[in-house]
Amino acid sequence: MTFSIIGRCQETGQLGIAISSSSIAVGARCPWVRAGVGAVATQNITLPALGPQILDALEHGQLPPAAALDRVLSANGWSEYRQVTVIDSQGQVALFTGKRALGVHNAVAGEHCVAAGNLLSSPAVIEAMLGAFEQASGHLAERLLAAMHAAMAAGGEAGPVHSAALKIAGELTWPLVDLRVDWIEHDPIAELDRLWQAYRPQMQDYVTRALDPTAAPSYGVAGDE
Repeated sequence: MTFSIIGRCQETGQLGIAISSSSIAVGARCPWVRAGVGAVATQNITLPALGPQILDALEHGQLPPAAALDRVLSANGWSEYRQVTVIDSQGQVALFTGKRALGVHNAVAGEHCVAAGNLLSSPAVIEAMLGAFEQASGHLAERLLAAMHAAMAAGGEAGPVHSAALKIAGELTWPLVDLRVDWIEHDPIAELDRLWQAYRPQMQDYVTRALDPTAAPSYGVAGDE
């Protein structure tokens, strides 16, 4: 049903998630990031509340990822249906897959990253994601997307995927990148990559517009001066 990778850029400290699913609007329920705190992917039979609760445990409870994950799973119950991965601002990770996860599933930690999936074509899909992320260079978004493309090349899900999302937090309280393909018949990861290529040249401009409106560039649209 879903595969994802969460990772940290060791140069910038940015935290991010890329995720894809056969379900509609995976980006609305599964990826959670918080600047300077961590990132969480909640999947399989998804409970969206797990994401912000784990991030709260990392931030306010000052717990390491494994302890934060255990505490929140225990408090909410039904953990046998959940698959969750966590990374904190230092690159420490935690992962969990319940015994009632769907189909072929796998979850593996790498260097400043962790990938997981269920209803996979094979467990090797997750290994391919980690290898691609660790070997890729450039912006964190590029590395996350490289992992997603590698997953598809390795077989992806057992069936077709229809939605995908990319979310990255930097130093600001809002996400630096928050792109979603909520539904497409074929290859949402390729569509997500096209969105990133369109957004990347404007990304810093939107930060400037927020922090200093007097320096905001114009894009020539109606009402934008």
